[in-house]
Amino acid sequence: MIVRRPIDDEVAPILALFEDEVRAGRMLPRTPESIRDSLDDWLVAEIDGQVVGCVSLVFFNPTLCEIRSLAVHPSFRGNGIAVELVRAAITMAYDRGSQRVLTLTRAPRVFEKVGFHRDFVANFPDKVWRDCTPCPFRMACDEIALIYDLMIPEHAEVLTPYREGVFCV
Repeated sequence: MIVRRPIDDEVAPILALFEDEVRAGRMLPRTPESIRDSLDDWLVAEIDGQVVGCVSLVFFNPTLCEIRSLAVHPSFRGNGIAVELVRAAITMAYDRGSQRVLTLTRAPRVFEKVGFHRDFVANFPDKVWRDCTPCPFRMACDEIALIYDLMIPEHAEVLTPYREGVFCV
């Protein structure tokens, strides 16, 4: 498996990865334009030339970013792909100078395996004002906020250096 930055032609496969989750109301939709405009903030997992997973980063300020749009093709789930995508996203956040990585999720175990700790979304006003306030699910939100602190030395030490945009796993 290779984790790398996507190319423009992979926007449709990225959207297809979480299409069912969006339809079921478990993920917020993304437009092809929004993905294309932020392609440098996305990573994909590739196996035998097929995009089988994706994740993105959203930066709220110089010290805080969020992992979102984590998705793995159903046929490839349970193989550690999500964990590797999260690790790669954390490394990308670190290399860009972020100090903390936030996520809101219904699958906290994936993130806790990597070292995230539970928190409260109210502790991240930049996130609340930008994304939660207009969210159609805000009155019935069942996501768990987790945080990864890159300022903790042992957290930063376990990161794989981000080399030329490709992680081979």
